Amino acid sequence: MNYNLNELSEQQGKPSTLAALKKLLQLIAFERSHLWLALCAILANSGLLLLGPLLIGHTIDTYIRTRQFHGVLFFGSILLVMYALAMCTGYLQTKLMGSIGQRMLFTLRNAIFNKLQELPVSFFNENKAGDLISRVNNDTDKLNQFFSQSLMQFIGSIATMVGAGIFLLSIHLELGAAALVPALLMLAITQTLSPWIKRKNALNMKSTGNLSAEIQESLQNFKVIIAFNRRDYFRRRFNEVNHENYRSAIGAGLANNFFVPVYGLLSSAAQLIVLVFGIYLISEGHFSIGLLVSYLSYTTNFYNPLRQLAALWTSFQVAMAGWDRISQILSLQNNLLQADKLQADELQAKTQAPLLEFRKVHFAYHASREILHNINFKLEKGKTYALIGPTGGGKTTTASLMARLYDATSGQVLLNGRDIRTYSAQERSHKIGFILQEPFLFTGTIKDNILYGNPTYQNYSNEQLEKVIHDANLQALLDIFDQGLDTRVTSGADDISLGQKQLIAFMHAVLRNPELLILDEATANIDTMTEQLLSSILTKLPQETTLVIIAHRLNTIENANEIYFVNAGEVLRAGTLDEALTLLLKGKRNS
Repeated sequence: MNYNLNELSEQQGKPSTLAALKKLLQLIAFERSHLWLALCAILANSGLLLLGPLLIGHTIDTYIRTRQFHGVLFFGSILLVMYALAMCTGYLQTKLMGSIGQRMLFTLRNAIFNKLQELPVSFFNENKAGDLISRVNNDTDKLNQFFSQSLMQFIGSIATMVGAGIFLLSIHLELGAAALVPALLMLAITQTLSPWIKRKNALNMKSTGNLSAEIQESLQNFKVIIAFNRRDYFRRRFNEVNHENYRSAIGAGLANNFFVPVYGLLSSAAQLIVLVFGIYLISEGHFSIGLLVSYLSYTTNFYNPLRQLAALWTSFQVAMAGWDRISQILSLQNNLLQADKLQADELQAKTQAPLLEFRKVHFAYHASREILHNINFKLEKGKTYALIGPTGGGKTTTASLMARLYDATSGQVLLNGRDIRTYSAQERSHKIGFILQEPFLFTGTIKDNILYGNPTYQNYSNEQLEKVIHDANLQALLDIFDQGLDTRVTSGADDISLGQKQLIAFMHAVLRNPELLILDEATANIDTMTEQLLSSILTKLPQETTLVIIAHRLNTIENANEIYFVNAGEVLRAGTLDEALTLLLKGKRNS
């Protein structure tokens, strides 16, 4: 399955705005009652404001022209009460929509983060972390701003515009039709240019994601940049993506503000039409001054919301562009699903099943290039196996298939006689421990990292956990750290060395008592004495634990029961250590 979000966007194209909006409303269906209440407040606010011009026109014609000032005071009081009620409904709608926006932001970010938790390793291999962060933070915030700030104005403007249009046509049909002619031109322009505006905003969001990814990558590797004195490279790369973001932002800004002057011009044209035509009707005796004042007010109430809609429509397009990027993640499905157990139970019934078996396994990260070809081997319980081979030969890929970080393209990987796909993620992680060459640690203490994902010791005190560590023959590793379990660890920082991080990862894996323990160059960054200490600890693991060691240094695999040579997509039994060394040297010459 292709998990590259940029490629998926190009392949699938952009969904229609209506379809995207329906999908978004489904996600926040729990806010339906609050949305209806906010809608009622918006309609009430618009209705109260629309009654004002009609009462003003009636007051002018009936009381001001005849100098009946008691009527002016009476209707003035009515208008005061109406506008006070409009203020209250305006506050209510602002409060409701602001709350809806914040809850929607919370829901969206939770939904995206939970979805990211479900997706396989291949997804993160194909997408930049900075772009994903931008989707979680920036794109969701665009939606929040629209819902909490712009949506109520959007609906209120439409309600005011529709109400004003009804008043215009009901008071005088011909004058109303003339006043609405510029609105038809506005509608045609909006329909024509909206897709262009959405594309410009989508490009700007994409470039913002690329900028975030470049900053994260550069800062994460800044030590290397300093070591090789390549700040110029860092500056050049940053300037390129920053300039691209600048260009896309300028393009989006111009597109977003295009409607405002056009709508302003057409609004002024409509008011001029009403004024000229209205004066003509008054001169013919078919209209009154009060009605003309009301009419001009309703024309303003019709076109001012349209001018606001020019800016709000832009905000809507920005929000929908952000939603497109968010929904791309939410629509993805994990291709590492748990398979049916029926066939697995039949396989498990076989006696003497090996701990792990590869049967005719083929694997490719991408369809264009296969990494492993027809791999067949077995790992017996309690034995130690070594995978050797030149860099890029497929050792880590083979180990990743053992731990089901990926699924075989074809063939089967069996764990205890069962297809590994039939195990739940929890069962599999309990049975298989995987220590990476560059382990990742969370910010916290050594204790926090050791207990991560291990509910058995979750409520243990330091004293209880130290006893467990001592019984597991890991005390010598813990003693390397001055503050023991309370030693602080900062993710991505250099407060502890890479070798020390590997030791913490080693303790974390061993305390889980896995049936299969995979060490991918787990001793590459530690000194010889510590390596010997680890080797002695490995010999004291439970007899039923199976070890798979990936190493370039042959002294780390000299005690292996079997050695496999991995190169050019094949896994071959190497035999003795000398034979393995011969194959390794030959493989390096041929690579």
